[in-house]
Amino acid sequence: MFAHLKSAILAGAMTAALFAGTADAKTVMKLGHLANEQNSWHLASLKFAEEVKKRTNGEIEIQVFPNDTLGKEVDLIKGMQFGTVDFTISGESMQNWTPYASLLAVPYAIRDLDHLQKVVDGPVGQKISEEIQKSVRVIPLTYFARGPRELTSNRPIKSPADLQGLKMRVSNVPLHVVFWNAVGAKATPMAFSEVFTGLQSHVIDAQENPLALIRSASFNEVQKYVNLTDHVRSWIYLVVSERNFNKLTKEQQEAIRESAKIAQTYERELFTKTDAEDRAALEKAGMEFVTVDKEAFAKAGQEAVSKALGDQLRPLYEQILSTK
Repeated sequence: MFAHLKSAILAGAMTAALFAGTADAKTVMKLGHLANEQNSWHLASLKFAEEVKKRTNGEIEIQVFPNDTLGKEVDLIKGMQFGTVDFTISGESMQNWTPYASLLAVPYAIRDLDHLQKVVDGPVGQKISEEIQKSVRVIPLTYFARGPRELTSNRPIKSPADLQGLKMRVSNVPLHVVFWNAVGAKATPMAFSEVFTGLQSHVIDAQENPLALIRSASFNEVQKYVNLTDHVRSWIYLVVSERNFNKLTKEQQEAIRESAKIAQTYERELFTKTDAEDRAALEKAGMEFVTVDKEAFAKAGQEAVSKALGDQLRPLYEQILSTK
């Protein structure tokens, strides 16, 4: 009797251990980014998490944290290097580790979405991706296109001549400061969170950002014109911690790569739709859209941009320009 009881207890313990092992087999991974819940990057991140869960039969659960709630972009990358964060969405900010990341957002280098795709999928994109993995220790899984950056102001800007003396906010990207000073503006790097009050108090007279951010920041309340400079068309990567990715099985790694490609297609559909919606909303809010002599802007800033890129990056920049 006691032998049967002992066997039953042992069998029960083994069953419990089996189920405990199954529960422990689930890997929880974290994806943090700066966009809000309505942004296409966030919605694509949710799609990515959904696909990973499905393709790994629930073995991997990805938790998505928007609005910098998991940390600022640079801090997230540092966390990925230590293994405390798994995924983020990042672009030219990675130039803190490698100058090659600055090529993601060079003024007047990318002409349109078709050109962007050829660059990213071609040898230039491959080189940038390899350098990012080597220096930043994150692996680019896929990329999202970003809306072209436009110049907002309270007077129409049609050519570089109209920029003279204009105090404008730019992001803290050295190449962007070089470009705008070269074409005649007085470029002032400033945190995005300070731009609205800066415009309101006339500390600055203009700023540049994609339509999505112009709309979400309500710049229509302090700016009258959207000057369609299209001065930066760029992309941004969905990246994974190399350290943590290498801990996964090959099957799980493949599931993550496949899910990233699905998320890319999903994000592109959202991006195309929301860009048109953003323009319509800004026009309804009273902003006027101005056609700009983009060729004149590109020509005025090209020499300064090429010089700023230096000998190391200039050949790749020229290769981007010549990609057909």
